[in-house]
Amino acid sequence: MTAVPQIQWNPTGLVLPTEPAILTGCQQDLNAAFGGNLNPALNTPQGQWATSEAAIIANANASIANIVNGVNPATSSGFMQDAIGRLYFLTRNPGLPTTVTATCIGLPGTVIPVGAQAADTSGNLYVCTGAQIIPIGGSVSAQFQNVVLGPIACPANTLTTIYQSIPGWDTVNNAGAGVLGANVETPAAFEFRREQTIAANSNGALQSVYGAVFALPGIVDVFAVENATTSAITGAIGGNPNSTSYSVAANSIYVAVVGGTQSQIAQAIWTKKSPGCNTDGNTSTTVTDTNYSLPQPSYTIKYNTPTNTNIYFAATLASNSGLPGNYKTLIQNAIIAQFLGQTGNARARIGSQILAANYYGAVLALGAIYQLTSIVIGFTSSPASSSLQMGIDQMPVTIAANITVSP
Repeated sequence: MTAVPQIQWNPTGLVLPTEPAILTGCQQDLNAAFGGNLNPALNTPQGQWATSEAAIIANANASIANIVNGVNPATSSGFMQDAIGRLYFLTRNPGLPTTVTATCIGLPGTVIPVGAQAADTSGNLYVCTGAQIIPIGGSVSAQFQNVVLGPIACPANTLTTIYQSIPGWDTVNNAGAGVLGANVETPAAFEFRREQTIAANSNGALQSVYGAVFALPGIVDVFAVENATTSAITGAIGGNPNSTSYSVAANSIYVAVVGGTQSQIAQAIWTKKSPGCNTDGNTSTTVTDTNYSLPQPSYTIKYNTPTNTNIYFAATLASNSGLPGNYKTLIQNAIIAQFLGQTGNARARIGSQILAANYYGAVLALGAIYQLTSIVIGFTSSPASSSLQMGIDQMPVTIAANITVSP
């Protein structure tokens, strides 16, 4: 027999006894074991005994709760969540570096080796991923990737410095913006993706295509709608306002995808869509039906690679001399974490509505000293809106440079 309260199991889960209740139970057990009249003060030997015993029991209870939470998809994280994902043949998306294609100019015959280094105007370091030889004409395109994982922006014409000199290599520059990298998939994002893949076991429905694409490795976001009419639809499709007026072709499905590989995405769409259903988008890939001997029929599958669309924020705080010197950076980082879904919330997605109000909590969580008076968002560097509607061909992105903090 013990006076220590036990874990309670009920229809909604387990309820742990509080540590003060456990301590009281331990004190009562010790008092009964020694015949009564023990001084319960915590600074006595028996008080220390009861305190240590209560801490051990509370820690054991917490371990049990951790295991229970680990087998619940709604609360799981870490390797327990990875195990749940494997039941669905899913693995957590790893962190990815930003990649960018740059033009290298120099003496014909100069070899730009794997690992050649270049830097952007913000001081970020990039390395060449594939060896290139500068041909006659003096220029060649090479792919570089950031040495740090994560969504580090590389705008056009910013990768301009040869960090490690190579004789014959004179200049480097990226005419287009780099493809943003990604952080390791958060527990909330991994669970969201697992939920979306449930329909991948079926065929023919739009949800089947959506789930199959979301189940692919490296996928960041997916948006899928269908146009079952005999005419192209421009504007609101599937009840979703389209701010960019993207036109979806007649009798087709439209799938927008960020991340993954082109061949795997096309294969997933072709495998799960209904026969005779058209596809639409700005990216085309040929899929071959390997169920036949040669010659094998092939089909063109289209999907959309969304345009990265910058989202700008303007946060205004009440004047406070007690703010730390780096308060603007802290606020920018908090907004970015909220934007990317790194705080347990849903990230900003294709075709989603982005509300400025959702970012108040991220700033206020930094402490009571951060007295936020307003926050607005927009598609330009002078934001003034309380909400934004993303188009079905737009992937929202933001960086610290897009977030102004005043005063």
